[in-house]
Amino acid sequence: MLNLHQLVLACLLLCCTPLWAAVWRVQPGQDVQAVINQAVAGDVVELERGFYDQNLRIDKPMTLRGLNRPTLSGGQRGDTIRVTATDVVIEGLIVRDSGTELVNQHAGIYLQPGAHRAVVRDCVLVYNLFGLWIEKVNDVRIENNRITGLRDFNSSQRGNGIQLYNTKGARIIGNDVSFVRDALYVDVSHHAEFRGNKLHHSRYGSHYMNSYYNLWEDNDSYYNRGGLALMEVRDQVVRNNRTWGNSDHGIMLRTLQDSVIENNIVAGNNRGFFIYDVEFATLRGNLVVDNHVGVHLSAGSTRNKVEGNDFIANREQVRYVGAKDENWGGQQPGQGNHWGNYLGWDRDGNGVGDLPYEANDLVDRLQYRHPIVKLLLGSPAIQALRLLSQQFPVLRVPSVVDQHPAMVPFNKNWSQWRGKQFR
Repeated sequence: MLNLHQLVLACLLLCCTPLWAAVWRVQPGQDVQAVINQAVAGDVVELERGFYDQNLRIDKPMTLRGLNRPTLSGGQRGDTIRVTATDVVIEGLIVRDSGTELVNQHAGIYLQPGAHRAVVRDCVLVYNLFGLWIEKVNDVRIENNRITGLRDFNSSQRGNGIQLYNTKGARIIGNDVSFVRDALYVDVSHHAEFRGNKLHHSRYGSHYMNSYYNLWEDNDSYYNRGGLALMEVRDQVVRNNRTWGNSDHGIMLRTLQDSVIENNIVAGNNRGFFIYDVEFATLRGNLVVDNHVGVHLSAGSTRNKVEGNDFIANREQVRYVGAKDENWGGQQPGQGNHWGNYLGWDRDGNGVGDLPYEANDLVDRLQYRHPIVKLLLGSPAIQALRLLSQQFPVLRVPSVVDQHPAMVPFNKNWSQWRGKQFR
């Protein structure tokens, strides 16, 4: 026997849950939009394998599913799919041929404001201006999609692969995005996760602006102009990523506060890190290897904790512009960084150099102005000049200083990340 409380609960469940969800099967040549119009909330519309030259509008909670990956082409007319309802799932489709007008921001799939909790997974989005445009939509899941843009257009004429604007709680996981303007463009979007994505052959792998409390983890950004750009942001966690072979920077931190950048591999870029106007950030456990410039540091980037990183085989370890020394590494032994060009010694064998490491001494400045000096770095004359600059501070310039440099690398497999430059 059900008591009164159980009976009321059962009635509420019946009222809130559809008794059944219809499955509508569509074949090539049929009108997909007509079937969507007939379906009711909670139904499933399945497209059989084939080619459908149609633009769709989904205005109710439902699932649009491809069987054996059918192709839906927008015929270069506007958005190929526009979603206006909440709780829509799109999966297993090839979505292509949106319009190409930048002023109208045409997309393969456009999630318009209010289309909360949308899911797009296991799709191929190809030859669209924007792959996915997500605007004022919360709690979306974009998973395991392959997105390729307008390969025959110049970068400035392409849209972005996945664009988030004014969103909250997005989950962008396991996507492969290439040949777009920016693979991920994130603006005014908070509490998001970006995990396991491959972002390549674009202007920026990821371009963040004005976004807070986001997690960036286990992504690969390569063969872009810039790998990861975080600008005007705070409260970010960027960890366990690999950014390599980018023609400008691996990771750009610009006007950033209160963030953790840890255990990333930054290899074979023109500039490994570009750090500009950054405060109260923690950089630890990163491998910065074989970049032309390991770190470009400027614009008052101070009060940061920089510990336990490896700076190895960079042509120029740190390019620093500042009025006073910037101290990296902690005040105690064991809190420093490893520098591949450190020339000090470790007499007591505790794994910590007995002399501080300075990134910009007189010899380094000569290298910047006259690269041919690199040919003489091992000569007694150059070593004497370095010693002379240490003894006479009048010759010294402000530098990044590490009081307790580590004698051996923290990352034992660092050498496998050499030779990753773009070819």
